[in-house]
Amino acid sequence: MTACLKTMPSMLNDSLASSQGAPNAPDGEASPALRSSGVTFAAQERLPTLPIPELEDTCRRYLGALKALQSAREHETTGAAVEDFLQNDGPELQERLRRYASGKSSYIEQFWYDSYLNFDNPVVLNLNPFFLLEDDPTPARNDQVTRAASLVVSALAFARAIRKEELPPDTLKGTPLDMYQYSRIFGTSRIPTENGCVIGQDPEAKHIVVLCRGQFYWFDVLDDNSDTIMTEKDMAVNLRVIVEDAEKTPVQEAARGALGVLSTENRKIWASLRDVLTREEGSNNADCLGIVDCALFILCLDDTEPQTSHDLCMNMLCGTNIIEKGVQVGTCTNRWYDKLQIIVCKNGSAGINFEHTGVDGHTVLRMASDVYTDTILRFARTITGQAPSLWASTSPDPSKRDPSSFGDVSTTPHKLEWDMQPELRTALRFAETRLADLIQQNEFRTLEFQGYGKSFMTSMGFSPDAFVQMAFQAAYYGLYGRLECTYEPAMTKVFLHGRTEAIRTVTPECVDFVRTFWAEHPAEMKVEALRKACRRHTEMTKECAKAQGQDRHLFALLSVWQRSGDDDDSDDRNDGDNKIRTRSMPSIFADPGWSKLNNTILSTSNCGNPSLRHFGFGPVSSEGFGIGYIIKEDGVSICASSKHRQTKRYMDGLEAYFLEMRRLLRVTTRGGRRDQKTSRAREVDDAVVRDGGGDGMAESMETIRTTKSGRWNRGRRIEKKPGTTKKKMDGEIQSRNGNEDEDDEEDDDDGLGGYGFFDAGMLLQALKGGGGGVNNSSSSIINGHPQHQNEHQHDENDDNNDETKTQNKNTGKGENGDEGGKQTSMNPEQKEEKGAGESKDVETTNGRMNTSNTKRNVGKKLVLGDGDY
Repeated sequence: MTACLKTMPSMLNDSLASSQGAPNAPDGEASPALRSSGVTFAAQERLPTLPIPELEDTCRRYLGALKALQSAREHETTGAAVEDFLQNDGPELQERLRRYASGKSSYIEQFWYDSYLNFDNPVVLNLNPFFLLEDDPTPARNDQVTRAASLVVSALAFARAIRKEELPPDTLKGTPLDMYQYSRIFGTSRIPTENGCVIGQDPEAKHIVVLCRGQFYWFDVLDDNSDTIMTEKDMAVNLRVIVEDAEKTPVQEAARGALGVLSTENRKIWASLRDVLTREEGSNNADCLGIVDCALFILCLDDTEPQTSHDLCMNMLCGTNIIEKGVQVGTCTNRWYDKLQIIVCKNGSAGINFEHTGVDGHTVLRMASDVYTDTILRFARTITGQAPSLWASTSPDPSKRDPSSFGDVSTTPHKLEWDMQPELRTALRFAETRLADLIQQNEFRTLEFQGYGKSFMTSMGFSPDAFVQMAFQAAYYGLYGRLECTYEPAMTKVFLHGRTEAIRTVTPECVDFVRTFWAEHPAEMKVEALRKACRRHTEMTKECAKAQGQDRHLFALLSVWQRSGDDDDSDDRNDGDNKIRTRSMPSIFADPGWSKLNNTILSTSNCGNPSLRHFGFGPVSSEGFGIGYIIKEDGVSICASSKHRQTKRYMDGLEAYFLEMRRLLRVTTRGGRRDQKTSRAREVDDAVVRDGGGDGMAESMETIRTTKSGRWNRGRRIEKKPGTTKKKMDGEIQSRNGNEDEDDEEDDDDGLGGYGFFDAGMLLQALKGGGGGVNNSSSSIINGHPQHQNEHQHDENDDNNDETKTQNKNTGKGENGDEGGKQTSMNPEQKEEKGAGESKDVETTNGRMNTSNTKRNVGKKLVLGDGDY
């Protein structure tokens, strides 16, 4: 390990304690998130702790989640196992969990980090999600260097707002949400060790690392006051110099030294390779690694121009896999998966890939939204000078500052030149081939459905998220003839250090709808079955948002049992002269129902807003799909991944379902309230037509008549033909009569999006693989503060969504919907579419990765022509 990580808390509890200002916190100080002088973390102390559900309620919900997935005989067996658990092990484990959680910010946090950080498989395609940003609305600014410079400057403004605690807190219906994760976005790195991973952070990081053609560069971007020291023009000059320098090295030669590919290895292998890099303290490799670990974030400049949306998504998630003359020259080697990465392609397409142990999707979505918005506002200010700003304060203009005020910084890019020992070259070659295999094992498809979106769904009285979730089920059933275990996360950030709870979509109401939809039943029956299934889904989402689900609680109880060494949990038996101590697993976890619930086939997550084009992640099961979705006003964007399991066919089925359901809703519509996008003036006009008699078509309108106001209307009123365009359709379709109460409840699905496909099943696998207990240092969090897992935070329900508004101008609220694609005869419209340069020694104080005052010369200093800024 590098010097950055010399000291760590002995276990996560120390970090938790420090975040609460407990006596054993490092230096006796509380976390900045809880001892706040600004607005960002001001509400932390008032947030309630995550409640531990009642054992009986959890068991009831558990049986409910399995009912639709089991046969009658299987469900009876599981019911007996649950009853045995309630009578025997359950109450004792519940009491132990309550004692364990006493005084902690969250009863699940420790176990959650253990699961993530003990995960031994590569993080690429298994853990890291991605966001694909919309293009810059100004086409001329979609040049790679211009776009990258703009995004970096805006990301630095966001980081500054967090450090100065000026970022307005997220809220839900006026209730503040947990903001702790924001302090863990920048300067953070996942570090593998022999005993699992740890999270390290340099809270005072002021440089970024740029990757171009697998080559590493760095330069400072902030001063000691967290103010930016470079203008956007300066940033562009630096990036252009880096691109030009990287192009001097033949791509195949550069690929052989693309050390970033090692971050895609199995975590234990990567840990041993890091030991090779840091074998000699103070060596060139150790310092280079420290510079990467301590960077604010990684900027990846990709030498590729993906043309299709699924190729773009693949590039943002795992990079491209291109072999030339036996050498990997794809962008998969131009990554460092242990940190936050901003990725910009040659054509300006941009995205974000992030290590999400410490941050969830909603947190990074807020960052992405603010960064995207700020790039537009800053450009607008260059035109009018009057455009508003997202930030309460801004950095002084670097071009007007005295360079001496920047302090000890180096704004000139430096190239990191690793000492490629033979064992590193060999390891790099094998890591790349394994990565290429992993990429080849997965496929990606996207659907950008434009027929209708949130506006139409809500006008029909549906929760958009529930509507899309039922689409996933109907399409999957149409393709495979069965329903499978489905996972969707619900956000619990209304609680201190809140994460997510698991929504289990497949319910008896869901099964009834799917079977009704695929049978020969009237349209009215199908629509009514859909309404019942969506209402049940919305009810479950509300419960989960209140931390009243079953998955997290049961996982915590299992973790307590696994970590327990009490004699009460073991039986003694004699085997000859040897006395053997055995432990029997509690019946609820030994029952096959537990394995079934934790084998997620459809892992789904709703996360996005207008700043994103797509969002996604890899499948969590070899038999399943990973589905990220964004529900937009006029459409639905879906990115699905699988281990080559007919992904395109499934997406075609989803599109077919959307079109068929629109037809059914139009058939069953009998007037009702207006669409949200229909103006009041148009509504009055339509009322006049109805008053005129007839159906408002040619016969009644060909005559000259007088309106109530006495005005004459000449000519025939031209009616829109159904379904001519999506906007016309959305504006014209009306919901059924009545349902005002339902509409109030399911009016809008603008909830807080997020990310969290790492469900209890994978958590269980991680625990089995990694072992470790509560005191396992591998789950420690650096800097005396806990890291937060990333999870999808969901629109719990429609009315939950409109009010999920963050107080900053982040338009980000995640609403996503995926639908299972059915193979049908509905004919879907298929849309396939070592050198002189200054450097830093990194050392650790109280578990923090900090930059020391001692400077080293690491990296070749690039010549800019005009010198440092």
